[in-house]
Amino acid sequence: MRNLRIDSGRLWSSLMEMAKIGALPNGGCGRLALTDLDREGRDLFVRWCEEAGCTVVVDSLGNIFARRAGRDPARKPVATGSHLDTQPHGGKFDGVLGVLAGLEVIRTLNDTGVETEAPVEVCVWTNEEGCRFTPSMGSSGVFGGVHSPEEVLEVRDVDGKSFGEELARIGYAGAERCGDREFETFYELHIEQGPILEAAKAQVGVVTGVQGFRWYDVSVHGQDAHAGPTPMEVRRDAMLAAARMVQLVVQAGRDRPPHGRGTVGHMRVLPNSRNTIPGEVHFSVDIRHPDPAVLDAMAGDLLLALRSSAKEDSVDIEINEVTYSAPVSFDEGCVAAVRVAAEHLGYGHMDVVSGAGHDAVNVSRVAPVGMIFIPCADGLSHNEQERIEPDQAETGANVLLHAILDRAG
Repeated sequence: MRNLRIDSGRLWSSLMEMAKIGALPNGGCGRLALTDLDREGRDLFVRWCEEAGCTVVVDSLGNIFARRAGRDPARKPVATGSHLDTQPHGGKFDGVLGVLAGLEVIRTLNDTGVETEAPVEVCVWTNEEGCRFTPSMGSSGVFGGVHSPEEVLEVRDVDGKSFGEELARIGYAGAERCGDREFETFYELHIEQGPILEAAKAQVGVVTGVQGFRWYDVSVHGQDAHAGPTPMEVRRDAMLAAARMVQLVVQAGRDRPPHGRGTVGHMRVLPNSRNTIPGEVHFSVDIRHPDPAVLDAMAGDLLLALRSSAKEDSVDIEINEVTYSAPVSFDEGCVAAVRVAAEHLGYGHMDVVSGAGHDAVNVSRVAPVGMIFIPCADGLSHNEQERIEPDQAETGANVLLHAILDRAG
């Protein structure tokens, strides 16, 4: 089994077939969680799994589990997986690679007649991206005990549609209670979504842990007024105040190199009229760091700075924390299994800390977890130009195959 390899052409073909669902003009994918397109992607995955002889179960949060039986039915499964939902202008590989590489592992085991002691299971986690329903990684969060089921099922998108309603509408509200399933171990293969591996010319990233992050929703309230007659010195311009606050968010990341991150990715301006001074602005805040103490200090300093800035600009401010994900260190045994697999296969590798959140973070609260990264071109992700090569997908899937075999027996 040391010479076992996945079918690179089949994996790539599956990735390209899935990419047709929600295909965008510039080469990416727009397959938001719990939309009709998400249902189509799920249906295709389920059909492929059933054709591969798997038993498929869906839980109450829409998470999908496709199991290949092992010789010992008493053992918990060795699991892998990621997500099929994308950003509005997302790429073909973010999340999808981890799901379809897991399916390719099962297909390879079928082709070669390899029986494992433990079952092998491929998972699809619902709404990892969080761009339609907040929080991100909500369903794996319920699985890992971070959120209650009600907390996630009742959240609504910008059109007022609830997670639970949309889950039922697309036919993926399963009967199994989310969190009842247990894993022996869990591995997630993912593109890096950053430039570190490519710059180091490393084929594989052995992920030792994940940065923590805090998300906030900020509302700035000034006063609508006519852009012509209103003197500059008496304005309560919410947009101007928000612009200064955006700089503070970015500076919070810059002040803590090399791992600090500060981002404003979403903004809504009201009344959004060309000749009206904005009286209301709502924007998101995303701050990250792998050290929990530093992340806490970033948050405290930033919130004080935002409130001070609001006072200087004579506007009111509301700040609500919507998500906190603590920094995570992955299981040493799982990390070692990934490292050994890369070395056995002859792939150049390096240890990395993930700058992005992943479902593996939530799963790590209830099971031993490891992650595998492969490079993506220019470190670009959450973008239609996100790109990997077939040999890179093959590399990641081969490491995944051998890491799974190490645990599944």
